[in-house]
Amino acid sequence: MPSVARLIVVLGSVNAIGPLSIDMYLPAFPEIARALDTSASAVQLTLTACVAGLALGQLLFGPLSDRLGRRLPLIVAMLTYSLASLLCASASSVGMLIGLRFVQGLAGAGGIVIARAVVRDMSTGAAASRLLSSLMLVTGLGPILAPVVGGQLLALTSWEGIFLLLTVLSGLLALLVVVALPETLPAERRSHAGLARTVQTMGDLLRDRAFLGYALAGGLTFGALFAYISGSSFVLQRIYGLSPQLFSLAFAMNGLGLIAASQVNAHIVERFGPKRLLRAALVCVVVSSLVLLGVVLIGGLTVFALLAPMFVIVSSIPFVLPNTTALALADHAGVAGSASALLGVVQFMVGAIAAPLVGVAGPDSAVPMGVVMVVLALGGLVAFQSAGRRQPWRIAR
Repeated sequence: MPSVARLIVVLGSVNAIGPLSIDMYLPAFPEIARALDTSASAVQLTLTACVAGLALGQLLFGPLSDRLGRRLPLIVAMLTYSLASLLCASASSVGMLIGLRFVQGLAGAGGIVIARAVVRDMSTGAAASRLLSSLMLVTGLGPILAPVVGGQLLALTSWEGIFLLLTVLSGLLALLVVVALPETLPAERRSHAGLARTVQTMGDLLRDRAFLGYALAGGLTFGALFAYISGSSFVLQRIYGLSPQLFSLAFAMNGLGLIAASQVNAHIVERFGPKRLLRAALVCVVVSSLVLLGVVLIGGLTVFALLAPMFVIVSSIPFVLPNTTALALADHAGVAGSASALLGVVQFMVGAIAAPLVGVAGPDSAVPMGVVMVVLALGGLVAFQSAGRRQPWRIAR
């Protein structure tokens, strides 16, 4: 088995492909709209397409990794992502960019779902939550560095340069997997079920009250975060007047909160348990979303009044996603890839739906963003309560 440090670096890096796909080109939204002669909502659809791909691709790579092992599907995913990124850089219309972003998301899903499956191969319960939180130390660099790099690239080149950088990074990630990640799913533990059995397995998972409750709690809360990610570029730049560079720095500050909170969760989850920490985090997201909605409804307040609740929401996510994942997967070691895929589908499909909703009133109103965030945050708390009193986790010895 690989060392824990090496595992964290490799899995954190491939898992970061999702944040990189989403965050790096956010500062370029207004420029893409101008360059491709399209609307703000059409540009947001490129984000929706990528997130939909990140969701649906997990249905492909999750069961595939249960059948073929973790390494080969992950290498193929990273190489495909690299090719899709190169083609994105050559897109001449928003329709073409939307289609290519979907393919890019499909490939990027491999890194996300397989990283979670590898963690489940090696640990469970609070130990898995601790390892997942440690991965966010690496993954969390994505939200910090991606928009900053994207914003600075725009000062040197066009939006196409962002996708060229993603081409190089994903190619290097494929090489990293080849040289540094051993197989964690031995042949005797692999699934030999066909498509029908895979569909049945996923149906069984969806009928598991605890699994579904935790999956929805994580997915809906992730959707609230994604509503902020999707809308923040236009809200902060068009309504509050931030430059692409200042926007990227404001976005990066939230990434610092994400990293710090992920390490706090890793250190205290053994003591308090993932369920208690999850409950507290969900309440924080609900309260902060309500505050954010109040700020945009009042109007005329400084940008810091908006950034403060955003910071709390982003900093709560490391207490939500690792713990919902650990709780949901605890009883499903034999189908970790498929279960991980379902978790990802819920998360990213909610995000894909949330993205265009935040722009329904146009780029000059932040109210839809606030409303969507409140509704999804409340839904996440309700889903957590519906998971029942079961605590399907245990500390790995």
